[in-house]
Amino acid sequence: MYEINYIQLRLLCGDIRILPKRIVSRVAGGIPVSLIITDHTIHTTTLMLTYLFEEGRHAKDNRPDILIRIYHDSRQAEVLSHRCRLTEETVHYWNKDLDTMLLCRWKMNRFLYKWTNYLRRQGHSFA
Repeated sequence: MYEINYIQLRLLCGDIRILPKRIVSRVAGGIPVSLIITDHTIHTTTLMLTYLFEEGRHAKDNRPDILIRIYHDSRQAEVLSHRCRLTEETVHYWNKDLDTMLLCRWKMNRFLYKWTNYLRRQGHSFA
């Protein structure tokens, strides 16, 4: 799953190591998507992906807010956390029991795969 997510993000973003700190992708008839690089080292990049809703229309509910760490050397990407859709709670899988943690990690990374695939089909690109 992590390798597939890395490939999906590379297809969406191009070379992640040379992206600007903040970039927005816009497509006709679609909701803009924001990418913010929060941390960058030689081996990793951490970024936040989210929708940018219009002012007054879910303005404070930029969902999904998804924090992703990309490992350049192993060519993998994993979800670190995301905001729960029904509450304001931020989900961190490392605070859970082992079985629950693994299921939560799988669900969050599966969501990333589906969402990046959807964004690409819509025509979004950060490259």
